[in-house]
Amino acid sequence: MLPQHHVSNCTLQRLPLYVSFLRSLPEDARNISSTEIAKSLGLNPVQVRKDLAAVGSKGRPRVGYDIHWLTGHLTAYLSGGEEYSAVLVGLGNLGRALTAHSSLADYGFAVKAVFDSNQALVGSWFAGHQVQGMHKLVPVCQQLQATVGIITVPKEQAQPVCDLLVTGGVRIVWNFSTAHLTAPQGIIVQDEDIAASLALATRQMLSQQQASPHSATIQGGVSA
Repeated sequence: MLPQHHVSNCTLQRLPLYVSFLRSLPEDARNISSTEIAKSLGLNPVQVRKDLAAVGSKGRPRVGYDIHWLTGHLTAYLSGGEEYSAVLVGLGNLGRALTAHSSLADYGFAVKAVFDSNQALVGSWFAGHQVQGMHKLVPVCQQLQATVGIITVPKEQAQPVCDLLVTGGVRIVWNFSTAHLTAPQGIIVQDEDIAASLALATRQMLSQQQASPHSATIQGGVSA
C-alpha cells in the first residue's frame, strides 16, 4: 500500500537518485543499509532513512533494506503503481536520446510514439518507433490516451506543440525547450532547463571553493 500522506518535493527529487543507485548494484547484491546508500551518494544517513520511511520503506536492524524490494517499491511509488503513455515531439539529438532512454519505462512513462516536422525523418524508424508527421499528433495522442508529452523542439516551435498536446488530452508536458509555455489550468508543465541546471551546479561548486579554508585563487601565476 503506497503512503497517502504528503512527501516533500526535496524527498521526491532524491527518490530517482536512490533508484538509479540501487539499479547500479551487482545483480547478486541482496541487502543494503541506509549508511551505505548515503555514503555512496554523498548524503546524510539520517536523511536517507527519513526519505525512505516517508514513502513506506523500513529497513531491518543489522540487515538493512532488501534491494530488489526497495527498488520496486520506489519505482512503484514514483509512478503511482501505474503505466502512462508518453509521446515525444522533436527527434533531434536530445529527442533521440530520450526516446532510447529505456529507464523512462521503469518510472511508468513509456514512449509510445514519436513525431517530427522534418519530412525527411517522417516514416523512418528509430528505437522501435516509426517517426510520424505533426498532423497525426492530436489523433494519436487521443488514441493512445497519452498522459505525457515530451517537447524537444526549438523554442519558437514549443508553444504550438504544447497546444496540440493539450488538445490531444495530454496532462503532463515535459518541456526541454527554452520557451516559457502557457497551458490551461490542470495541465502540469515541467521545464527542464539544462543550461540553468549547469549554472546552478557551477555556482554550488564555486560556493564550496569559497567556503573551503584550503581554496586558493591563482592570479598571474601566484597563489593569493
